Amino acid sequence: MKESNIIIIGGGGAGLTAALYTSRAKLSTVLLEKLASGGQIALTDIVENYPGFPEGITGQEISQRMENQAKRYGTEVLYQEVTGIEKKNGKFVIKIASDEEFIARAVILATGASYRNLEVPGEKELTGRGVSYCATCDGAFFKDKEIVVVGGGDSAMQEGIFLTRFSPKVTVVHRRDKLRASPILQDRALNHPRMKFIWDTAVTHIGGDKKVQNVKLNNLKTNQTQDFRTEGVFIFIGHDPNTGFLKGFVELDQKGYVKTDLKLQTSVPGIFAAGEIRQGAVQQLVSCCGEGCEAALAAQAYLEH
Repeated sequence: MKESNIIIIGGGGAGLTAALYTSRAKLSTVLLEKLASGGQIALTDIVENYPGFPEGITGQEISQRMENQAKRYGTEVLYQEVTGIEKKNGKFVIKIASDEEFIARAVILATGASYRNLEVPGEKELTGRGVSYCATCDGAFFKDKEIVVVGGGDSAMQEGIFLTRFSPKVTVVHRRDKLRASPILQDRALNHPRMKFIWDTAVTHIGGDKKVQNVKLNNLKTNQTQDFRTEGVFIFIGHDPNTGFLKGFVELDQKGYVKTDLKLQTSVPGIFAAGEIRQGAVQQLVSCCGEGCEAALAAQAYLEH
């Protein structure tokens, strides 16, 4: 049973930044990451909106650099899936899938949120090669290219309107015959000269050789199918916070996101949350890193007092 000052759960931008700050503060730090460092940003081909990289940098490279920087100051990074957490004798016990346990005086939650996938053939294979879940991150790569947006809520409309800055034609594919977005966004999208709509339709396949070239569409009312040419597919059908292991331990909102105060402390003193796991967080790497810093400083102050 390993004990440390701070355990950070999640190795995306928030978690790695928090680890950098706690390690530099000479606090023994263990970071537990389920898959690979970087989180969602590691799936992004080129990151062009992170300060300090005017030429852009690949998602994998910036993720690895951030991990190496945290390790340089003493962070121990372990690739383990956390299955539960509880408080015993004033300390926190973190359980992992292998039944091993870790003990910490403070914990920073940074497991983020996962994009909901269409779960159709070609989606996984072409992610980062024309399939995207972030218009702000990848929109500029589709200058003068026709693209498809999947979804009908606020995010789909906001991101679709943003994509018209680059694309001459944004086609929204929606499963229903009307949008779920707020009236203002609906009005903007429906009246935008560069946005077109295909109703009552689902994307059933994303095709292409090394990059997106087309999608297969199925009309849910007539069952007719068609091949639709496109160079990009932006999917906005929601997010799911990675908080399943926290239910009943810290307070979550109705959607499952962690509630925090202004110091990023959760309903349990000594447990902090940063990044996309947190209620109201902005889903951008730079803001997640800022919250990671803030959570680390708050955890340090908690331990000192």
